[in-house]
Amino acid sequence: MCVRSRRLLFPALLGAAVAVWAADPLLVADQARPTADEDLILGTWHLNLAKSKYSPGPTPENQVRTYEAHRDGVKATIKTTYADGRSTIIQYIANYNRMEYPVTGSTDFDTIALTKVDAYTAEANMTHGGREVGLARRVISKDGRTMTITYRGTDSEGTRIDNVTVYEKEE
Repeated sequence: MCVRSRRLLFPALLGAAVAVWAADPLLVADQARPTADEDLILGTWHLNLAKSKYSPGPTPENQVRTYEAHRDGVKATIKTTYADGRSTIIQYIANYNRMEYPVTGSTDFDTIALTKVDAYTAEANMTHGGREVGLARRVISKDGRTMTITYRGTDSEGTRIDNVTVYEKEE
């Protein structure tokens, strides 16, 4: 290799590494297990029906979301009760690395892929049978006490869903 090529090789490799990191630092850095200080989602959240909007519905009677630190990322358990007495429990364990993870308890989606935008914001892509069916954007207030999830997608029957749900963190 000539001297000129060697002089250009290091800056080119360094530039490539910086470009990869800038594009997605989580792919380069090994993610550690989230803690309460690092991930504001951790804890129990209760649906505030008065501040939420469901289109087309049905509106649940109650929903509690519990997020726990897990060695593989975050473990979510979403318990929903409807006015007709029906209830569901949706669960998943996922990391914020845009990879798909299995979801149990839902008829509308079977995998979820999480992306952390910043300390207060994350996005989740939901798929069913390999086809994207929804996108949720979660924003936690600066005081860490209120969470708003905006969901756009379709249900198992192809009906368009546009929900904005608001949750209060359990103290």
